[in-house]
Amino acid sequence: MSAPVYFIAHLQVTDADEYRKYEKAFFPVLKDYDAQFMTFDDDVMVLEGSRDEGRTVIIQFASEEECLRWWNSDEYRAIVPHRLDGTNTISVSIVHGMAPRG
Repeated sequence: MSAPVYFIAHLQVTDADEYRKYEKAFFPVLKDYDAQFMTFDDDVMVLEGSRDEGRTVIIQFASEEECLRWWNSDEYRAIVPHRLDGTNTISVSIVHGMAPRG
């Protein structure tokens, strides 16, 4: 059994109408992948260091392979222009979860 991965995106919405087009199509695309939308936050509390303002999104995938299958899918790639036109993407990361112990 592989460890889950966490997809973390940090972005600034610059065109709410364009970003809403992305959001509307996002969840129907995500449902076909072994993923769980964990949360988003527009007001992250920074305890140390600095951070650009913006939205942080966290999605859990069963594996890195499944995350990349979603990221590279034709369905997701079709809606990416709305995200790119509606946001300033600061970072997109994959964080690996710990492997099951046993």
